[in-house]
Amino acid sequence: MVSRPPLPFCADCYPVPPVCSGCATGLDWSALLRFVRFPVRSPVRFPVYGWGGGGVRLWAVAWIAAGMLAPGVALAVPEALLGRGEGGQGGQQPRQTVAPGPVLAQGRPQGATNAAAEWLERGIEHITQGQIEPAIAAFQRAISLNPNLTPAHYNLGLAYRQTGQLQNAINSFYQATRTDPSFALAASNLGAALLEGGNLEESSYFLRRAIELEPGLGLAHYNLGLLQQKQGRWAGAVRSLREATRLSPAAPEPFYQLGLSYQQQNQLQAAQQAFEQAIALTSRYAEALYSLGSIYYQQQNFEAALDAFLRAAQADPTYAHAYYSGGLVFLIQGKPTDAATLFQYAYDLYQQQNNPTWAAQAAQSLRQARQQVNR
Repeated sequence: MVSRPPLPFCADCYPVPPVCSGCATGLDWSALLRFVRFPVRSPVRFPVYGWGGGGVRLWAVAWIAAGMLAPGVALAVPEALLGRGEGGQGGQQPRQTVAPGPVLAQGRPQGATNAAAEWLERGIEHITQGQIEPAIAAFQRAISLNPNLTPAHYNLGLAYRQTGQLQNAINSFYQATRTDPSFALAASNLGAALLEGGNLEESSYFLRRAIELEPGLGLAHYNLGLLQQKQGRWAGAVRSLREATRLSPAAPEPFYQLGLSYQQQNQLQAAQQAFEQAIALTSRYAEALYSLGSIYYQQQNFEAALDAFLRAAQADPTYAHAYYSGGLVFLIQGKPTDAATLFQYAYDLYQQQNNPTWAAQAAQSLRQARQQVNR
């Protein structure tokens, strides 16, 4: 039996990616979130929000994009990524939930409502120009003129989330669900925000509410699967994520998270198939490649493991765990010079990422490899 050192996993983000406080520096949301009208893919890992309208495609711990909504504009996301109903791309068209047009608040004249719509459009224009703070002020002004204007609450929640104001985002998404109780995407976003804030019980309520409102909303199933992972309910996570993959067969992230859930239950063959499906959809999916390598490593298929780890590092040159794990394989194969090279890369990255625990581990492995070279 070949001795296999443990791969770099941790309790908070097992098995990958390294996004917990013990593994890495975390996410720069300001650089990841974008408010756009057209499809944009920005890598994010946890959790997932969905933004409707404008033909925007989205996923997260997946991919995030934001579509701004005007009164009366249909709120819908193509099923290729979001998942509404059967078939993915080219299948059944997503059901649309139409945002209400200008609604007269009691005691307010029609002019106030029209002015609210104008402020909403002004906020959207600020967003397209990258002016988040003026957009927030415009959405707030729209709400002051028409408190029932659901898109203003919803877009304000997006803007707050982009600026890191999670509690304000939660409040705005909640108001969107109050002004339009049938707005499933708002309920799903609220659940995702609550999940990010660590309020699992409330998150579960709103995610399940979103699914009740729109059973074909793949995003909500996906977020619920992430929640169940957080709770350690791996069988439930598998069910939710399998449904997400059924509703969104063109999205790689549900397959990846499904693989992690299978791996936690030691169902390695099912996990391998899920990771392979994620990679088939996105060949440079670093986390899926790394996870696939970890399965090969457990099976002592070291050549395949090394190939997967190196492909992960190629897909994401900052992926320190991939270099470190590749070094472990080289060490097992009796190639200490190659191992030392990868351990050095991993050590430098861990240092840059302010990860002293794994930097120390990489330094120790580097010394071990160098000792074997000098024998």
